[in-house]
Amino acid sequence: MPSRRTATRNNTKLSNNQLVSAMIKQGLISDPLLSPTPSQPPSSSRPAVSLSPPPSFTAASPNSARSISSPTLFEMMSEEQARESKHSVQARLKLRDRVFKVLADAPFRNHDDDNLGSGDVRLTVTAIDGFRVSMEVHRRVLTGRSRFFAEKLRKNGAQMVSVEILECDDVEVYVEAVVLMYCEDVKKKLMGEEVSKVLELLKVCSAISFDDGILACLEYLEAVPWSEDEEEKVVSHLGDLQLHESLPNVLQRVVAEPSTSSRADDIFLKLLTGVLQAKDDKARREMKTLISRLLKEESSDHRSFNNSTDISRDTLHHLCHRCLSSLILCLSEATCVDENRQDRGSLMSEIAREADNMQWVVDILVDRKMGSEFVKLWADQKELAVLHSKIPTMYRHEISRITAQLCVEIGRGHILVPKETRYSLLSTWLEALYEDFGWMRRASRSVDKKLVEDGLSRTILTLPLRQQQAILLNWFDRFLNKGDDCPNLQKAFEVWWRRSFIKQYVVDSHLQITVYDYSN
Repeated sequence: MPSRRTATRNNTKLSNNQLVSAMIKQGLISDPLLSPTPSQPPSSSRPAVSLSPPPSFTAASPNSARSISSPTLFEMMSEEQARESKHSVQARLKLRDRVFKVLADAPFRNHDDDNLGSGDVRLTVTAIDGFRVSMEVHRRVLTGRSRFFAEKLRKNGAQMVSVEILECDDVEVYVEAVVLMYCEDVKKKLMGEEVSKVLELLKVCSAISFDDGILACLEYLEAVPWSEDEEEKVVSHLGDLQLHESLPNVLQRVVAEPSTSSRADDIFLKLLTGVLQAKDDKARREMKTLISRLLKEESSDHRSFNNSTDISRDTLHHLCHRCLSSLILCLSEATCVDENRQDRGSLMSEIAREADNMQWVVDILVDRKMGSEFVKLWADQKELAVLHSKIPTMYRHEISRITAQLCVEIGRGHILVPKETRYSLLSTWLEALYEDFGWMRRASRSVDKKLVEDGLSRTILTLPLRQQQAILLNWFDRFLNKGDDCPNLQKAFEVWWRRSFIKQYVVDSHLQITVYDYSN
């Protein structure tokens, strides 16, 4: 029997909860947590500024007992609603404190000021959530500073006028804008404010046609530094507002003039040439890293927008030919170097420097999807390859990193060239890469052995089967003699083996492919 009575009480409570929930939804009763507080009627003895109090919030008693172990859906919704209401109350209390602070020294609250006298306009600003601020301000100030209020108050000659601005996004900013109307030097009043606050004030000043406020905000924005986040906000806000002639002055720091954009390619050439010719190695490496990052960002933006400041193909090809000429000159000098000469170390550094410059330019070309023409140019460097074979490996191994870089990008599909060009590239430089691989791996920590081997394997496997066979059989003999000093192309060798002896594809005259599988 006790259990039946408990179940009856629970069912009764659930029914009551469901009934209350349905009545709230139908509007028959109000939810005390969401209902606004009714405003008090005006009184002649109340102060010039009145703030409507926030809705009351009553916390649930911690000692209230639950008749069931788990809360109902209605109770869970009520608790969530209570938490949201508490947060809303706290936010409103903070807003009220900020508004009181703004109004603390407002000129229209100084009743001892004989120049102003008593206010003759009751201005009420109401937020979307119902929070409201009332101020007794002066008609001649509003109409003299704001074209919006001049139009609204022009036909009304009553001694006391009430004006209400409804559904304001930010009551605090509207109140601050009204206070600014009483300031002789608005720009001075803005000093020390955050950029975001001035942008909000600019929006309100524009909405009420407060021209002196608009000008002061624009002059402030033109004078102060912006962070990157603030820069985006400034450009976005000013783009949304239809303002007067001062706007271009504010955006001059971010908007390039047409003459500057047309000379962008010359600027790029000057910067890149300066990096390639830099005398301080540390500064050269830092500037390479910086410019590479900036160019990658610019390239990413160019794919989304029609950016006219893109670096040209001719500029990059000019730099490529300059680096090639420098490399040929350095290698020509290196072929005449006596092993006992004291300056061979500096010559070795010069070759490494020029090879590093070439790799940097190639990286820019690949990022700009212009690498295919350089592959052909590099494959045609027969003279350079001959000079390369005549000097010690310790001097030349950095040059082979260029070949490795191209093979990696071809293997990734970032460079698309015909099979003739791919074979010409390997015919000219593969032997040199084999010879220098051991030095490359030991002398430079930045060389990723697995990455180079994978890129080289993928490049070889894009060639016709007969060319794959010639290259991989040559590699087979070399690997047996050199071991780790030779790239490990076993995966490419396995693929070639299966293509040649296990799965053979035969194409007949009607372009039908027949597969012969000899694995069984």
